[in-house]
Amino acid sequence: MPSTTSVGASQEPDVSLSHGLKQRHLSMIALGGVIGAGLFVGSGAGIAAAGPSIVVAYVLSGLLVMLVMRMLGEMSAAYPSSGSFSAHAERAIGPWAGFTAGWSFWILLCTAVGLEGIGAAKIVTGWLPGTPEWAWVALFMVVFCAANLAAVKNFGEFEFWFAALKVGAIGLFLVLGVLAIAGVLPGTDSPGGSNLSDFLPNGGEGLVIGILASVFAYGGLETVTIAAAESEDPVKGVASAVRTAMWRIALFYIGSMAVIVTLVPWDSAAVVEKGPYVAALDSLGIPGAGELMNVVVLVALLSAMNANIYGSSRIAYSLVARGQGPKALGRVSSGVPRVAVLVSCVFGFVCVLLSYWRPDDVFSWLLNMIGGVILVVWGFIAVSQLRLRGRLERKAPERLTVRMWAFPVLTWVAMAGMAGIFVLMAREADTRVQLYFTGGMTVVLAAVGYAWQRRRATAT
Repeated sequence: MPSTTSVGASQEPDVSLSHGLKQRHLSMIALGGVIGAGLFVGSGAGIAAAGPSIVVAYVLSGLLVMLVMRMLGEMSAAYPSSGSFSAHAERAIGPWAGFTAGWSFWILLCTAVGLEGIGAAKIVTGWLPGTPEWAWVALFMVVFCAANLAAVKNFGEFEFWFAALKVGAIGLFLVLGVLAIAGVLPGTDSPGGSNLSDFLPNGGEGLVIGILASVFAYGGLETVTIAAAESEDPVKGVASAVRTAMWRIALFYIGSMAVIVTLVPWDSAAVVEKGPYVAALDSLGIPGAGELMNVVVLVALLSAMNANIYGSSRIAYSLVARGQGPKALGRVSSGVPRVAVLVSCVFGFVCVLLSYWRPDDVFSWLLNMIGGVILVVWGFIAVSQLRLRGRLERKAPERLTVRMWAFPVLTWVAMAGMAGIFVLMAREADTRVQLYFTGGMTVVLAAVGYAWQRRRATAT
């Protein structure tokens, strides 16, 4: 049986794809990618459970994400590929691992496309009552599908301007928040530390829920390593994105949470009903600020749709290029895997229809299946980096332009952190169900991948 970890040509940079992403695109994708729908929409439930201690939750999960991104950056700078962690898992562990990580992430991204479309449609129908949600989702899907079908630079341009708006909005929010907290914003009184007095309102259990919410809010950062394979200089792009990850996470996520829980009581109903950012701006009494933030949330959701259509199509293309999927998905036209783009969009829209047709069984089952996928992917990243680092140091040290800090100690620390989150998921009723469903899907994919690997080895 041939080695499953040899460096195959299929895992080298994807020569048939376009390299139309410029450095400015990649830099802004990396910057804006950290500001996702999970931050704007999903953080409200975490604040309601953890109270002001949500800041601690985001610090802890943020540290874990920094380690994961550093490990992924090391491998992606050494071996740029549109398959990103899937290709690295195949190289380090075996084809079955690449198959499992890749297809589970594809299902996650396609489902997320549908969920983000539904979220965006709800905002629009709030402005235009009486219009059908599904029609807005279909419109968004057509627009971004067309953009991704045309050329990769279209995806880059959409994300560049989406990211610029999100970064500008978060920056303005932080400035206004800090001024209000300092008591120097005209027309507002500083809340001081009055909203922080009950730091752990629901005890350790609330903090656990906050940690789980914050972990899943960070999902999506991996897209920049997928996009890097189609940039002008993949190695430089990945290195730059990973090296700035620390301050971006600290500023946008942790900084935002600190401002919100200082300005707004953690148990305010508006935090969940309107969203934490809208609630915080409304508390400042700035006319129209809350509604303007709804526009930003809409942009964040559309940006996530665009990025996930792109990411899912490239993951599918990479898997097929490595012989791990239907050959039709690997067809490339003008540097774009157009069949993969179309199939990913169709899957996403089917998820939307299921949310209306079968919300209590099929759709719920699908959501539970993807509940812990991001942690499964992070696990593959950590194991892959642990195995590949030694090989790189022995055989190609010049490829190590990005290095994992304090290797292998921090790699093991990250793996222990992931194991701890799985334990926390098993303790909570809602997340325990997700753990079981995700585990079942992972086992099935791993079994299929291993059977395929054995069959290919026998054939050769």
